[in-house]
Amino acid sequence: MFKGLFDSASAYTISVENFLLCVGVALGIGLFLILCYSFRNRCSKSFGATIAILPTIVCVVIMMVNGNIGAGVAVAGAFGLVRFRSLPGTAREIAMLFLAMCAGLICGMGYLGYAILFSLIMGVVCVLYSAVNLGSSKGGRTLTITIPEDLDYTEVFTDLLAEYASSWELEQVRTTNMGSLFRLTYYITLKDITKEKELIDKLRCRNGNLEIMISKPGFGIAEL
Repeated sequence: MFKGLFDSASAYTISVENFLLCVGVALGIGLFLILCYSFRNRCSKSFGATIAILPTIVCVVIMMVNGNIGAGVAVAGAFGLVRFRSLPGTAREIAMLFLAMCAGLICGMGYLGYAILFSLIMGVVCVLYSAVNLGSSKGGRTLTITIPEDLDYTEVFTDLLAEYASSWELEQVRTTNMGSLFRLTYYITLKDITKEKELIDKLRCRNGNLEIMISKPGFGIAEL
């Protein structure tokens, strides 16, 4: 049952025990990686399930095409098509996908010890970087302000931003509501994050009580 129809005496064969062992290790690695990724990070249900099973899928593919160059090229092309069926993700999500694929590849080559060691090292590194908020500013926020078209936005909020933010930068200006409104997007670093509401209340007095939003950087990016 578990012998290929085209196997020969010199062909590369995989025993059922080795197959199950590799699949089991890959499943464990996938579960470990998604647990590490979920530490202090939001994760969609579909993305979590993908990371959990991706090492196993890659592992089985590598075992099946091992030594067959033609099959390997065909599988690589099939994986390439998946990219065009996916939503754009964050850099962290893309890195985790490559990490899961790499772990599955190592399992498929039969180096289970190296696969476990690699996953442990990278999992600990991911948790450590998330714990220390590597690369993020403590008070970093994205501020979106809607203003009427007759309001000069170049200097109208400068004094308030100087009072509540240690640094700020106007990143985007766009028209909305048939050109009757402007939507300004700033990246600001707050001096005191507990004074967000106080800042919003003062901004409302300047923009005619139109929409104002403060969010963490990257909020709203499409998830995988």
